[in-house]
Amino acid sequence: MTLLLIFIATMAISLLAAARVRSTYNRYNQGRVLSGITGAEAAAQILRAAGIRDVQITHHEEMLGDHYDPLRKRLVLSSANYFNSTPAALGVAAHECGHAIQHQQAYKPLMWRMAAVGATTYANQLVMWLPLLGVATGFIQPMVGATILAVAWGIIMLFNLVTLPVEFDASRRAKEVLAGMGMIAPGPEAVGVRKVLDAAALTYVAAFVTSLAYFLWYLLPLLTGRSRD
Repeated sequence: MTLLLIFIATMAISLLAAARVRSTYNRYNQGRVLSGITGAEAAAQILRAAGIRDVQITHHEEMLGDHYDPLRKRLVLSSANYFNSTPAALGVAAHECGHAIQHQQAYKPLMWRMAAVGATTYANQLVMWLPLLGVATGFIQPMVGATILAVAWGIIMLFNLVTLPVEFDASRRAKEVLAGMGMIAPGPEAVGVRKVLDAAALTYVAAFVTSLAYFLWYLLPLLTGRSRD
């Protein structure tokens, strides 16, 4: 019953955070900033000002699938953010540029997150399939399963914890550079950028809270010596 409550609570937190991002983004993905600059143009200017010339700026059709790929040196924006001149588009573009600048400066939390990607990928597979295999086969003893899952969720939790400063720092850089380079005007435009980036940050907080809850759930029987059947 407790595990079901954890599932419902964390799912609700994640869904609410995602809904907040979409509603805030849609609200500020309208109109046109006074500078008239697009997300792609803003990204190009920000990277150029930072002395970054080896990062390709491209776009795809996935909504809010914007990201910086440090391995391929690519900054990928959704088509809406690439072509639009809204506070939301510029905020997202500048945020991804923040990650590229972090990479250039070897920002430690980003380096830690990059190093942990492989282990986190395996951990995600474990937490997805191990409970199903344990129930289906019955070969995995409860305490053994709890130990493996506690380690896996611990890895995911630490990854999500390291992600928080990476994302918060990228948003801070985005707000400062957009204002400093005159791409957004004080007032409603700056407020729009701030609200979009602050809403996006909630999704990372939700991911951390979720992983922490499951980590503690599987860790508790190991600390108390009591199994959950």
